[in-house]
Amino acid sequence: MWCRDERTGHRNVRVVVVGLGPAGPELLTAEALTAIERIPHRFLRTARHPAAVSVPEATSFDGRYEAEATMEAVYRGIVDDLVAAALEHGEVLYAVPGSPSVAEHTVELLRADDRIGLEVLASVSFLDLAWDRLGVDPVAVGARLIDGHDFAVAAAGGTSPLLVGQCDRASVLSDIKLSVQDPGELTVTVLQRLGLADELVTDVAWNDLDRVVEPDHLTSLWIPGLDAPVAAELQHFAEVVRRLRAECPWDREQTHQSLTRHLIEESYEVLDAIELLGTDEDEGYVALEEELGDLLFQVFFHATLGAEEGRFTLADVARGIHDKLVLRHPHVFAEIEVDGADEVVANWEAIKKEEKGRDSVFDGIPTGLPALLFALKVQKKAAATGLIEADPRAGRARLAVAMKRLDGAAGPDEVGQALLALTAFARDIGVDPEDALRRATASWRDELRAAESAG
Repeated sequence: MWCRDERTGHRNVRVVVVGLGPAGPELLTAEALTAIERIPHRFLRTARHPAAVSVPEATSFDGRYEAEATMEAVYRGIVDDLVAAALEHGEVLYAVPGSPSVAEHTVELLRADDRIGLEVLASVSFLDLAWDRLGVDPVAVGARLIDGHDFAVAAAGGTSPLLVGQCDRASVLSDIKLSVQDPGELTVTVLQRLGLADELVTDVAWNDLDRVVEPDHLTSLWIPGLDAPVAAELQHFAEVVRRLRAECPWDREQTHQSLTRHLIEESYEVLDAIELLGTDEDEGYVALEEELGDLLFQVFFHATLGAEEGRFTLADVARGIHDKLVLRHPHVFAEIEVDGADEVVANWEAIKKEEKGRDSVFDGIPTGLPALLFALKVQKKAAATGLIEADPRAGRARLAVAMKRLDGAAGPDEVGQALLALTAFARDIGVDPEDALRRATASWRDELRAAESAG
């Protein structure tokens, strides 16, 4: 029977949607098979489905997944192609994985499109097999179904049981894992290729989720409950960065190299906000919150670029610093005792040297640091390894010798030695020379500004 579109009045333009079910052709309904046989103009959202062979001579939309920058663009492109075909042929068949009524965004878009009529045929969903394999009554436990691509946003703030579909890529599993702030000893059930000969249902520790699971387009997760809320704010932010990268002309042009200047500027603006804390605490914290956000944007942007290049993801960045901090703090995460902060720093440098395979603790010091910071970094490394000691009396003597040399024919070497000795003396007495110079310069600037105004 032709489906009348009440919005347009057209009777002979429609898309008939059938579901391929969760597994092989044996789970297709008789109604779906009849529609496939009757309608000659056939389309598949993806040919990567075990029941796709039941739709012969069909056009697949798999190419759109490679051609488009975002999933939303993929889905809207599919709908436009289907509408164009329906307008040309009068009626087309559209086959989707699983059930058209479960987690199928293209069908949602088709329902809202007033250019065509739409008929959706009921089909078996992967949910039917999932609940059976899990031995769970979803109504009794209050389970929710969410899309793995939208996990952090969809699961935000909740602790109820979750069945997470469309976990089709390792990056999706990484994002899911990163979204939970404190999983504890959480174990999840991974369901793969339900109804097929190589069906797999296995329990996996949360921390191993993106390490031991090889996801495919028929992978789902069962999470019996969450003790901690999902970090929705970070995921929202990551989505904003990805969208800017995809749709903003300026953001699309950026590279790791072109962003270098912005990273440096944002870092110094954070320092300005921290300095403001000393004069106006309320205004300082407001500024610090904002500037940390700007700096965080730089981190997320570089991680997004890394993901585009197939090098690393934001989850890899977070995992890397997590593992590094655990490894370099054995006095916190292992049974190692330390005697004060100096020994913590010494252990850190020794572990880092072994971890990086370096011959010297000085090998990793960036030579591009500002000169004062470079000097301080070298001195701190030397102190951490016991090559020098913090002795204010000896430091004062070295500073006096360096300053005396300036009385003669002083040049770059003499000035450099004096600055180095002054930096060392500041470190010896527990003063940050960078901060001290910044404060002194700012104070002098204010005095000069006042004199300028008075004159």
